[in-house]
Amino acid sequence: MDERGEAVSTTEGRLEIFGIKGIGEVRPGDDIATLLKDTDLQDGDILVITSKIVSKAEGRIRQAPDRHSAIMEETTRVVARRGDTVISQTRHGFVMAAAGVDASNTEPGTVLLLPEDSDASARKIRKSLPATVGVIISDTFGRPWRHGLTDVAIGAAGVQPLEDFRGGVDTHGNPLSATVTALIDEIAAAAELVKGKLSGVPVAVVRGLSHLVTPEDGPGVRPLIRPADEDMFRYGSRDVVQARRTVTDFTDAPVDHQTVRRAVSAALTAPTVDGEVPWRLVLVDSPDVRSALHPAPYLAVPCLVDGVRDRDTRVALLGAAVENLLIQLAMEGLGSSWTPKDPREVAALLDLPESWEPMGVIAIGHPATPPADHPPADPEPYLLTR
Repeated sequence: MDERGEAVSTTEGRLEIFGIKGIGEVRPGDDIATLLKDTDLQDGDILVITSKIVSKAEGRIRQAPDRHSAIMEETTRVVARRGDTVISQTRHGFVMAAAGVDASNTEPGTVLLLPEDSDASARKIRKSLPATVGVIISDTFGRPWRHGLTDVAIGAAGVQPLEDFRGGVDTHGNPLSATVTALIDEIAAAAELVKGKLSGVPVAVVRGLSHLVTPEDGPGVRPLIRPADEDMFRYGSRDVVQARRTVTDFTDAPVDHQTVRRAVSAALTAPTVDGEVPWRLVLVDSPDVRSALHPAPYLAVPCLVDGVRDRDTRVALLGAAVENLLIQLAMEGLGSSWTPKDPREVAALLDLPESWEPMGVIAIGHPATPPADHPPADPEPYLLTR
């Protein structure tokens, strides 16, 4: 940007993109930089390499007649599921179909996993090349709300990953408050136009963007990965209920009180009879009381209170509210477990009114390990049709 904060083009507006042919089948142990030794590379070029050949060179090939087990091993969070299609968050932080496990362009009975660390792979390749170039490792992603696939960067070295226009103004003087361009994703998509899916061209050279090539390797692809707790669409709508899991092992990270209060608001959307809410929720802020009651970073105690309905009805309404609470906690990235506890002991520790009956204790915290995935259960054994 110039001194007025306006975007300035540092390129002549002309790009050249061409594929590199003749690389052939890549095998475990092959050196990608060596395979490119005859390529006419110039300082300032950007090399875009399909992740498949990096995975093959690094031996990320798995004998896997059961592709699903490989997907689950690479998954830290199932985001959405429809039939056999699983959208997963990988341990790299990517949200993508099948956790990036690919059964195409590989021997029958095998699958390809993503590179262990694509940024490190890009740095290694860049270091061995004869020219000062940028390196992007690309893979194919689907996109929410749009049909069709496009290539994006899953690893990078020596390329500016983002361009931040926030704080500047456009040509009409309007302030830019949310414009951050994913440069390496745009370059990866452009390069795919000459690589293609079936042409056997796994590498492309992008020439004309030397102003984006940096002397240092830089941060790689990490600045583009949105943390799950910042994701407004953390789960697919069909998968909200399936995302709830009983979690008993928590980290020491504190639990945000406002997050819990949002979950209480969700609990209040549960069914009622004539608007009656026959329950209250005690949030246990006191560390001493939590220590005496249950070893968890945060506690909530659902209590049944007097009402005009019979006890069985009130218990059912409380159960529905608690389920809403637990699901919303999962949506917020928190784990929870609802466990029974002697109501007299709990009431005494919390100094509750006599008319309040504690109905167990809900432990809340950040999961120490990703909750296990459970595919949707077959409902038939639990049904009786008349």
